[in-house]
Amino acid sequence: MIEELKNSYGNLFEKELLQEILEVATYKEVPEGFKMIEIGDYVKSMPLLVSGAIKILREDKDGDELLLYYLEKGETCTMTMACCIGHKKSEIRAIAETNTKLIMVPIEKMEIWTSKYKSWRDFVFESYHNRINELLQTVDSVAFLNMDQRLLNYLKEMSRVTKSITINKTHQEIAYDLHSSRVVISRLLKKLEKLGKIELHRNSLKIINLS
Repeated sequence: MIEELKNSYGNLFEKELLQEILEVATYKEVPEGFKMIEIGDYVKSMPLLVSGAIKILREDKDGDELLLYYLEKGETCTMTMACCIGHKKSEIRAIAETNTKLIMVPIEKMEIWTSKYKSWRDFVFESYHNRINELLQTVDSVAFLNMDQRLLNYLKEMSRVTKSITINKTHQEIAYDLHSSRVVISRLLKKLEKLGKIELHRNSLKIINLS
C-alpha cells in the first residue's frame, strides 16, 4: 500500500499526511462489476483510487440508471464526501468498471485533515470542482446532444477509461448507462458497424475508428 499511495498521491499530499493515511486507512481490491456503494447506504469511509476505474450512477423513480462520471487513479468521489460529512445516506451507486485498487479513509479523519493540511483542502476542493464540471457535461449531453452523439462520446470515454479498444458491454448494459432502451442502442450500434466505426461481437464490441 505504501508504494501505491506514494505513486498516486505522493505529488499531492505532504509527507506527514501520507504517513497519517498509512496509519489509519485500509487497502481494498475489488473486481470488475463489484458494487461498492448502493443507493441508501450509509458511507463510513472515503475511497482514494490507486488503480482501475469506478462508475458513478444515479437512479430515477422508475429504477432506470444514468451514468454520471468515472473515478480514476488519483481521484475520489465528492458525492461520497458529502454523504460522509453530512452523515446522510448515499444518493449514488458506485460500481467498479475495471478491477480496482483503493485506499479507504475513515470519515472521522476528513474534517481533521481539512483544517490540518492545506494539501488535503486543495485536493477536496479540486475534487468538487472536477466532479461539478463532469456533472455539467452530463447534463449538457442529456439536454443538448442526440443519442447518436451521446453513444459516440460514451464509447470513446469507455475506451479511454479501460485503456482498451474492446468494450465488454452488452447492448442492454450500454442502454442502462445512457438511460436509453436496448432497442435504440442496438439500432445505433448496428449503424456504427455499417459505417465501419466498430465491430459487434457477442456481449462486446471492438472500436475501429470513432474519429
